[in-house]
Amino acid sequence: MGKQNKDKKVKRYRLALIVDSTHQQIWQTVFTKTGLISIITAGTVIFIAVIFSIIAFTPVRTVIPGYPDALTKRTAIRNAIKIDSLEREIAIWDIYTENLQNILTGGEPANIDSIVSAARAENTEIPDYKDYSKEDSLLRAEISREERFEVGAGKEIKGIEGKSFYPPLKGIITEKYNPGIGHPFIDIAATEGATVYAVLDGTVIGSGWSDETGYTLQIQHSDNMVSVYKHNEKLLKQTGDKVKAGTPVAIAGNTGSLSTAPHLHFELWYEGEAVNPEKYINF
Repeated sequence: MGKQNKDKKVKRYRLALIVDSTHQQIWQTVFTKTGLISIITAGTVIFIAVIFSIIAFTPVRTVIPGYPDALTKRTAIRNAIKIDSLEREIAIWDIYTENLQNILTGGEPANIDSIVSAARAENTEIPDYKDYSKEDSLLRAEISREERFEVGAGKEIKGIEGKSFYPPLKGIITEKYNPGIGHPFIDIAATEGATVYAVLDGTVIGSGWSDETGYTLQIQHSDNMVSVYKHNEKLLKQTGDKVKAGTPVAIAGNTGSLSTAPHLHFELWYEGEAVNPEKYINF
């Protein structure tokens, strides 16, 4: 048996390139069946890795049918917000219907606390721009309290650090700050009619229409800071108006040729350079 195993040789194959007219051998390689399988496997793995890298880390992925782009993400978020609002509205109508049936049949009315709680949960309407929301009042009260007790006294605050920013819009950030790909700002998904707020005290230095960005507002703040609000449905302030942090300045929308869905394009500039708003504002 041992002798038969020694006599048994591994089959080898040769692949060569030969000039047909002169029969001159240009290149050749010798391999076994196992080696060929290994080369094919390794080549397949490398090919798959290269294709995955191209799709995952380059803009090529956006041309793939069905791949979620920024518009798809904003649409999905907007639909989720609408579904949540509809669910709350249905719950309220269920309570009112039950209450009405009980009254008509001579039964006990539904608990008024349940109706009030549901109504408060469903009350997502944006207040008139002359009014201030509850959260706005709480923020102002906290700032006033800090000023009254001189929180941070003795510490000189310069530039952008330490400022109390008010969120420009309540929503989900669909496109983050990424100057490397020409996106030195953020996009925040919004429902139509949502209120846009000033992030700091300042003066409106620009208020008007642009074919690309729609209704756009620019506010100059202290310490050489500027905030920009684009693609609005309506502007509530004019050039020269003084605003406070948390003051409604616009109504979010979907205006301008560069906008594909209702959202707020928000920019924050400090000393002539764009900065990442997420580092300083709690969205």
